[in-house]
Amino acid sequence: MKKIVNGIFILASLLLLFPACYNDNEYDLYPFAGTECDSSNVTYSKSIAPIMAADCNVCHSAAIASSGFITDNYPDLSTLALNGMLWGGVNWDEGFSPMPKGGRKLSPCDLAKIKKWINQGAPNN
Repeated sequence: MKKIVNGIFILASLLLLFPACYNDNEYDLYPFAGTECDSSNVTYSKSIAPIMAADCNVCHSAAIASSGFITDNYPDLSTLALNGMLWGGVNWDEGFSPMPKGGRKLSPCDLAKIKKWINQGAPNN
């Protein structure tokens, strides 16, 4: 009986010494869960420009032009879109610098919108 009590005491002590390491919250595990995505009517002005303003222009505006890439206007962004540089960066393709640099990958919804816009020929609409 004494061995069982000692065993339980040791086990309880170990459990107290090693608290749970797993403390991810729901947002960390599923950052885009519960968000609806409407990629049916993707336009440059209403879909793509806001994504660029929120996630890209801080480093890639005409005033800063980090790495020579500009995303805050249609002519420069459409060039990046049509030559594959935009998609390679935002989709974290091999051989490209993952964008946004040091941040999270864009949401699946934003990626779907960008891909659809590129596939449409990156129109200025």
